[in-house]
Order: sequence, then C-alpha cells, then structure tokens
Amino acid sequence: MSNINWLGSQDEFPNPIDCADPDPSVPGLIAVSERIYPGQLARAYQMGIFPWYSDNQPVLWWSPNPRMVLKPKNFKCHDSLKKTIRHFLTDPQKNIVVDDDFGAVVRSCATARRKDQDGTWITHEIMDAYTQLHEQGHAHSIAVTENGLLIGGLYCVAFGGMVFGESMFSHQTDASKIALAALAAWCEQHQVEMIDCQQETAHLDSLGAAPISRAEFLTHLQVALKQTNIEIPWTFDKAILRHWL
Repeated sequence: MSNINWLGSQDEFPNPIDCADPDPSVPGLIAVSERIYPGQLARAYQMGIFPWYSDNQPVLWWSPNPRMVLKPKNFKCHDSLKKTIRHFLTDPQKNIVVDDDFGAVVRSCATARRKDQDGTWITHEIMDAYTQLHEQGHAHSIAVTENGLLIGGLYCVAFGGMVFGESMFSHQTDASKIALAALAAWCEQHQVEMIDCQQETAHLDSLGAAPISRAEFLTHLQVALKQTNIEIPWTFDKAILRHWL
C-alpha cells in the first residue's frame, strides 16, 4: 500500500471523482488514517467514501468500483416477505421504532454472527464515530421490536437525499428484511432514489440491489446531497410497511 495516502487530522481525502485507485493491487482503497478524526466521517460520506477495517488495522477508507446500490423502487418484496409483513402489522406486540436507541442497534449489528465472517468491522471507534453522526442527525436506526425487545434492525447514514446503508441484524427470521422494507418505503416516499449498499452480496442482490459504476454513483451523490425535502427527525412506525402491500 505504498501509494496510499496516510491522512492526518487536517488532511483532505483524495477525490475519487478525479483520481484512479492509488494502488491498483487494492482496488477501491482511497486513503488510510491512524484513527477517525473529528469531522472526518461526515466529510468522507459526502465524497462517497466510507471506513471499513478491523481492530488490528489502521482506518481504511474505501470508494469501491462498482458500487452496490438499492433503488427503493426496485426493492423486491417477495410474496413470502409480504406474508411476514401482513402478520407483523396485525401483531400488537411487534413494532418498528426509529432512532430510539441507536447504540443498542449498532451493538446488535456488531455482535451478529455472519456467514464466512470472522469477527466484526464495527469496532468501538466505529461505534463512537457513528454515534456522533447520530447526535448530529446524520445517522439513524430502525429497530424491529417484539414486546419492546430488539429482534432485528439496521442503521444507516443520511446526508441530503442520499441514504447509506451500514449494517443489519436479525434475531428472528426476516426481522432485518422488515427493517430494510421500512427504510426502502420511507426512501421512496421521500424521493430518495438510491440507498448505498457499498459492496455486493447475494443477500442484497436477492432484495433488488445491483452494482453501478463508481462514476455513476458519485455523480448521483452530488445531486442527492442538495436535496432539501427530507424531514428531520425521521418519524415513522410499522404502518409504513403497507407501502408494499
């Protein structure tokens, strides 16, 4: 990684619109820093860059090509998920809660067991940085609850009309899909055209996500950042799921 920029607290990110990957042997890696400095995470997202690293690594900043995105209008609400949603809507013990306990959702994502993944990229530093974004109104949690207890959910980042999905978890079948369905419905109702999913997975593909070029993603991002019709704070409950029925 000899060609990768090491960023100090006052250094700017290389603009992925203007520059090729600094090291072709590590495609998508834009920069490295010793830690996440104050204000750095917000600047990164508005340039289409995100952190992804492990506890034993420096902070690695990525802008992959291609970029996996979910267009809300393309969300695949399969018949089986529609059946789950109908049951969910009629169960008084189950609900969707937005931005109530952001930390609990992030911790649940961090401790979720995932196939073919050893450990977690959601470090304590990541938790602290995203909690600060949440306190600033730029990170949100969607919790799926039963009798007030977390059974699934997700958290995401939002700037203007751009939403960046971060991580999901499930303690019950389809609970994370319920959270994503709620997010996709909210996005479609607010003319949010794209949810960033960062990297391709079979699970996301099955729900309607698809890869686009980095250039297309970054061009859309610059337009979406100027969108001003997004309500803050986010306020919705499980009734939003009727959008898919």
